[in-house]
Amino acid sequence: MTIIPKNVVCPRCFSKVLHRFGKDKDGFQRYQCQRCKRQFAPDKPGSPRKRKYPDCPVCGKATFLHHDYTYYSNFRCCDKKCNHSFRVPKLINVQPPSSEFKPESFSFKGMRHPLHIVLHALTYYFCGNSTTRKVAQTLHMVHQVKVSHVTVSKWIKRFAPVFKKIADDRLLGINLCDSDEWHFDETYIKIAGKDYYLWLAIDSETRLVLDFNLSPMRDSASAHSLLSNCRRKFGQPRSAVISDRYYAYQQPASLFFPNAKHIRVEDFDDLINNNVLEAFNGQFKAWYKPKRGFNSFESANRLIATYIFFYNFIRPHSSLNGLTPAQVAGIKYSDKERLFWLLVA
Repeated sequence: MTIIPKNVVCPRCFSKVLHRFGKDKDGFQRYQCQRCKRQFAPDKPGSPRKRKYPDCPVCGKATFLHHDYTYYSNFRCCDKKCNHSFRVPKLINVQPPSSEFKPESFSFKGMRHPLHIVLHALTYYFCGNSTTRKVAQTLHMVHQVKVSHVTVSKWIKRFAPVFKKIADDRLLGINLCDSDEWHFDETYIKIAGKDYYLWLAIDSETRLVLDFNLSPMRDSASAHSLLSNCRRKFGQPRSAVISDRYYAYQQPASLFFPNAKHIRVEDFDDLINNNVLEAFNGQFKAWYKPKRGFNSFESANRLIATYIFFYNFIRPHSSLNGLTPAQVAGIKYSDKERLFWLLVA
């Protein structure tokens, strides 16, 4: 009986239950595994075959592609006893979120009404949770100015790039890296009768809305766009990144915030929860629901950007002692300057 060397194992299943299976065309001894029927010649010289996918970081064995996403791939170990799953990011650029829309030139050409009437209409719309029809009715009752609700809608969309420019310039000089926690969450809205998802990021200490991303999909690519833009603009928090248990946050949180702990909230009653962002979602829905949805993606994106500007810079918050989130974040401006922003807009 021929004895098989102890160091010879099956390269596929690592079994030692083998028997000789003749020789190959070069004269090297060939073996066959009795379990998986794999044939191999271990003594044959040559470079080992490169694996298509990365090795398992736990056991070093081969892996297979479990899921392939836009910005990363999810691999799983071929050994069922190990069954380790890990993610590998792709070396591609992440698309910016919808909040980074292109700036447009602004002029007062074609505006027949005084500027203070326009600003009153914007305040009624964003701070009073009114519809464009109610804003037009309020202007007629209070200011004796008769305008169409279509005109009010055009005013709102026209001023959106101006407010975005003011917000971007002011947010450039603040430091939010000293903040302990940043919160991320998503909610859905209706655009032309279809569901869209609004991804939001907020700072727990200042209540400042860091960024948003409006997307037709609730997937990891949308989460990557939001978290990468927050990292680019504000750095990363000192302690933790908090989100719900949705899988889309796992890879971007570990990729863009490696020094912060990712806390996945399970319940509203947990000691660390996402109630700060849920409270903002409640205020946003109170403003959004009277509109009964939006007509187009472009108009929805501009209206949401302007609403967040009013939330961060214009409207005082009782929980912040009458200050705005931007003032608590370190942006110094007085009430007169806040009104001046509306005038120069």
